[in-house]
Amino acid sequence: MNDKKQNTTKWLPGTILIYFLATLIIPNVILAITERLSLWGAATCIILPLGIYVLFSSFFRNGGRTIWFLFPLTFLAAFQIVLLYLYGRSVIAVDMFLNLTTTNSSEAAELLGNLRPAVLLVIFLYVPTLIGATWMIATHRLVSTKLLSKMRHIGLTTTIAGIVTLSVSYLSGPYSILTDLYPVNVFYNIGLAVDRTIKTDRYYESSRGYKFQATASGNPDVREIVVLVIGETSRAENWQLYGYNRETNPRLSQTDSVLIGRHTLSESNTTHKSVPMLLSPVDATCYDSIYHVKSVVTAFKEAGYSTAFFSNQRYNGSFIDFFANEADTTLFIKETDNPAMANAGDQALLDYVKATIAGNNHKQLIVLHTYGSHFNYNERYDSIDRHFMPDHYPDASVEYRDNLINAYDNTIVATDRFLASLIEILSDSDADASMLYTSDHGEDIYDDSRHLFLHASPLPTIHQITVPMLAWLSPGFIRHHPDAYNIMKSNMEKEISSSRSFFHTALSLGGIQTPVADPSASLLSPDYAPRRNPLYLNDHNRPVDCRSITHTTPEYCVTKHIFQQKNVNSVALSGKNI
Repeated sequence: MNDKKQNTTKWLPGTILIYFLATLIIPNVILAITERLSLWGAATCIILPLGIYVLFSSFFRNGGRTIWFLFPLTFLAAFQIVLLYLYGRSVIAVDMFLNLTTTNSSEAAELLGNLRPAVLLVIFLYVPTLIGATWMIATHRLVSTKLLSKMRHIGLTTTIAGIVTLSVSYLSGPYSILTDLYPVNVFYNIGLAVDRTIKTDRYYESSRGYKFQATASGNPDVREIVVLVIGETSRAENWQLYGYNRETNPRLSQTDSVLIGRHTLSESNTTHKSVPMLLSPVDATCYDSIYHVKSVVTAFKEAGYSTAFFSNQRYNGSFIDFFANEADTTLFIKETDNPAMANAGDQALLDYVKATIAGNNHKQLIVLHTYGSHFNYNERYDSIDRHFMPDHYPDASVEYRDNLINAYDNTIVATDRFLASLIEILSDSDADASMLYTSDHGEDIYDDSRHLFLHASPLPTIHQITVPMLAWLSPGFIRHHPDAYNIMKSNMEKEISSSRSFFHTALSLGGIQTPVADPSASLLSPDYAPRRNPLYLNDHNRPVDCRSITHTTPEYCVTKHIFQQKNVNSVALSGKNI
């Protein structure tokens, strides 16, 4: 009996090590299937890393120490599997790492709490190896020299085979280790993320001398109020104003003078890039200049406006915080000492708007950053907005899609009430008032057979970048600028890049003149011209032609696939993966 037990413990360290290596290669196997690699590239993705892992592990008898030494690879493998569960494909992107630093703890907890299957899977795969490694170290259990010898031969042979497939991959077509070979591409992306973080930390220094040289051309005797509203995770296809067959906009649909941007795309599906593009002269064609410019807030300040920035989100250390702090008055209501604000809905921002307008400043800019439709959906609205039920879901999964959609649609109802109330406040001010609204990006909610959820995937779908854009001009504004309403109404029917046009349209609403202003990007300009090719800012901050990826036009993607929906199967109307 003792001999049998001793024989079992003799082989257990080797078994644990082999199991560890098998789990470590799982992401490679999946990525070889999901990524757009040649046959040789897919083979390299599996063979070369496996050979190196096995060969490296064969040189150390203390397998427990080897496993813990390779823990960074274990962490990345677990992270990669969770992202594959969410998005279906793509290696861990630069933005994924930056999202870790720009997402607050409450948002992260909400997300992880609703990803139980993926979390449980990585726990099942990787925790046993770590426990086993700890046991091996504590009990001084060593891997047999016989097994290590076999591993050395297998590892060397496999590595050589991997080098051969790598060479063929380079010779047979476009291929790069830095972008196509896991986990090399992940470490490359980590390096890019670190570089961007360093540049971001130096923002105040790199942008210190930036000036808009802005002046205001409006009537000095007329009070002017410009309100810019940035929504969160709101996709246009779930808005009644865009043809959705549910009454998600009961108030705005009855509000006069609301202009609707019918074909609006965001150039990013991540908050930490999309919001800075909305608020600055930077877009997908020149994103890296973000480290040297300031925001629309400074442009209005230079032109003599008093400025306020109110946010219903938390600090995240990104350009959003930097731009907010340019304002004369800055408040992140969730960061205040008032416990009632911790879970406040967007309606709470309206009290600050009223107080600011009551200050009776002659020219005012107010920027509002809402929490909108950010997951967890059923925590984003009050009972008065609970129009669609059931809206409870134990977790985020395709089985509960109907409930998730109900909850998501309720967030749109809440946004509708918020915007309609804001318009009422502006109407009562008797000022030349204007409001411009758009969302930073959209969202996937298990819309097709790919079962994708949330946003910020390295390869976004049309659901993630198709966003609503609305404008409202007061009667006084239209009276003093008689052509503005008709020009804007006409331009809002054209294709719009929110990332390009939001900033320049805001300048026009405030009568701001600056060398930075681009009339071809302003929706109030008769010279407005849509982009010839709609763009998307990829993970490496390079502009990508959306149509070259979708193989179709934006009109087709948006009009045919999004807004003629709900009467046909969702798989048929889902946007192509871009």
